[in-house]
Amino acid sequence: MDEKTQTELEAAAFRRLVSHLRNRTDVQNIELMTLAGFCRNCLSNWYVEAAQDMDVDVSKADAREHVYGMPYDEWKAKHQAEATAEQMAAYEASKEH
Repeated sequence: MDEKTQTELEAAAFRRLVSHLRNRTDVQNIELMTLAGFCRNCLSNWYVEAAQDMDVDVSKADAREHVYGMPYDEWKAKHQAEATAEQMAAYEASKEH
């Protein structure tokens, strides 16, 4: 596979992941962190880092809006619940692996 095709496939997979996460607002970031070791915020941070590697100016807020599909504070107000004690315990336990 040539590099251009690989890059296009990776970009398509990234867009699909972002779309999936935008639609699954029921899945909390704490749950993603516990099960997968990353969350929407991690993904937006990686987006910023990739932009920096390419000398492209993307702010943290812009990256989060891209991943969340709306301003981060708006998403939190609409969809983010306070983490339960059980979620926090599971998250802490997952960091031990």
